[in-house]
Amino acid sequence: MNPYLITLSIFLTSTALQSQDIGVSTLAYRDEWKQSMLSDPRSPLDSSDLQFVTWFEPDSAYSIPFRFEKLTEAIDQQIPTYSGNQKNFRPYGKLLFIYLGKLHTLTVYQSISSPALASLGDYLFLPFKDYSNGDLTYGGGRYLDIRKSSLEDGTFKLDFNKAYNPWCAYSSGFNCPIPPVENHLPFAVYAGEKMYAGGYKQNN
Repeated sequence: MNPYLITLSIFLTSTALQSQDIGVSTLAYRDEWKQSMLSDPRSPLDSSDLQFVTWFEPDSAYSIPFRFEKLTEAIDQQIPTYSGNQKNFRPYGKLLFIYLGKLHTLTVYQSISSPALASLGDYLFLPFKDYSNGDLTYGGGRYLDIRKSSLEDGTFKLDFNKAYNPWCAYSSGFNCPIPPVENHLPFAVYAGEKMYAGGYKQNN
């Protein structure tokens, strides 16, 4: 058999399996996200609102390998929120990855102002913006949750399929951090949660 055809067959098979894996893991994540929304008493959404939450189809092209660089002498910083307040975060590390042939960098943060999040220990926060914001996705950017352990053991991929909206996308009354300029990506991320299609709630 032609060696080229063998190589092509292996590539297509591995790509199909990867896409299938992304689909399964992404749908499982979205089920967890939905359950957390319904079970959290602070949630801005109830069961009737979930019909207006939409997502891009899972896409393996947005599950990206990267190199992690931990920051050992990071200075704590205050990140403004859309409500006008600020939240305290400590830069934890840099994610370096290649997309569309170019090198990009994102900073992941550890919360130092929220006792609930700090108590989890393994929780890291990645706010970002991209060129899809204000068009197909929320204008204020989106978030990703990351675990330290997954960064350190090398098993984690930067999976934009799991990007979700801040609660400010649905309702007022929340302190949602604004993604820092250093986390503004120069391309559109057509993955993860789309712009909320329901009515915006005003909470006094």
